[in-house]
Amino acid sequence: MDDVTVNREGFEQALYSLLPTGLAGVDAARGRARLRTLVTLRWLAVAGQTAAVVVVQFILGFDMPLGLCLTVIAASAWLNVFLSFAMREQVLLKGWEATLQLAFDTVQLAMLITLTGGLSNPFLLFLLAPVTVAATSLRPRFSVIISLLAISCAALMPLFSFGLPWRTDQVFTLPPLFEWGHFAALGIGVLFFVVSSARLNEDEARLVRALDAASVVMAREQRLSALGAMAAMTAHELGTPLATIHLVARELSDDLEDEDPHREDVQLIAEQAERCREILGQLSRAREAEDIVHANMPLSALVEEAAAPFKGLGVELRVTYAPGDGGEARVPMIRRSPEILHALGAFIENAVSFADSQVRAVASWTGHQFMVTITDDGPGFAAEVMPKLGEPYVSQRSEAHLGGGDMGLGFFIAKTLIERTGGRIATRNRIPPRHGAIVQAVWPRKALESLESDRMQINSPQVESKSDGL
Repeated sequence: MDDVTVNREGFEQALYSLLPTGLAGVDAARGRARLRTLVTLRWLAVAGQTAAVVVVQFILGFDMPLGLCLTVIAASAWLNVFLSFAMREQVLLKGWEATLQLAFDTVQLAMLITLTGGLSNPFLLFLLAPVTVAATSLRPRFSVIISLLAISCAALMPLFSFGLPWRTDQVFTLPPLFEWGHFAALGIGVLFFVVSSARLNEDEARLVRALDAASVVMAREQRLSALGAMAAMTAHELGTPLATIHLVARELSDDLEDEDPHREDVQLIAEQAERCREILGQLSRAREAEDIVHANMPLSALVEEAAAPFKGLGVELRVTYAPGDGGEARVPMIRRSPEILHALGAFIENAVSFADSQVRAVASWTGHQFMVTITDDGPGFAAEVMPKLGEPYVSQRSEAHLGGGDMGLGFFIAKTLIERTGGRIATRNRIPPRHGAIVQAVWPRKALESLESDRMQINSPQVESKSDGL
């Protein structure tokens, strides 16, 4: 038998092929339920309903319409059999497709309860099952449809319900008030499950989207860092061949006569090779400085690097550094981290966006921790924002500050990156009569301190006092 060839016909004739789910991002799976999950839950319901009917009829000896009940249960079983043959179980259903299946489950369960006592049946609470599945897996509009259907079916039960199964020699009836109390309990339970599940799902989805955005940011920072390393490696590798080209071109130029028509071309080659050498030399020198930066750098230099892109934007941006209690006189060396650079840059950018005239970034250190404090003289954090600050998609410090930036997803990403590096974030407004916001990042020294800090201490300028009036 010939080997299977990979072509279109081969895929069409495959016994089991994977179907595309159509997911283009993290949020694309929201409101989608997997067919396999619904089929499995329905088989469990069929098994449970069959067992309950058999126990009530044959073990407890209660009189009930057994044939009708088994017919209703069989409808669910036949639906599962049909779906198993008609659709692939690993497919993700669209919202309306899952809603139709859950609507069938709701009606089937309501019919079974109607045949066994209606509102008098204590198993009425099982109508919460399809409602809960819809609320946890579908979008709110679909879960509302299932909820209204469940409540409507329960409201119609008194018109069509059979008597509650009981022994033939006894009569058992419940007062209408109890039945309607049962209905009220169901309605309240449905409302609670739908609202709470929808809120929890929305919070989880927002967090997933925010974390996905943080992952994208980190991937971009890592790519930029890799590009810098690749550029430096390229400069190093091309240095030798370009030097050879320059040397050979110079020797050819010296050997050619002044009147030779090729002399000018050879000189041009030598000049361009020299220009390439200068460019590569700049890359190499930058990399030599960055080699120290990539692994180790002063704490003050890290803050300077994070603040550099935001200087000259109409707001005075000052970066200072000073030792705290028990801190050494020299600026400590730390490990350079793209996460910290991006996070501090985001905090500084927000401060510049909200500031009226001045932003200060102060780096300080003690015997056991590093601190970076960013302050501005803007409106500060709004009172309604402070309790939720750091959550994804929380924005706007003050509605009155029209020139302000955004403190939503960017703040959440920055906070997440700081926490990934072992730090923590503290925020507050400045004490009146001063106005503005303060964001402080704090790390234990062991989380950032360079492994070679003892050997690579650098001489720093006279550190200034930390009397910044925070």
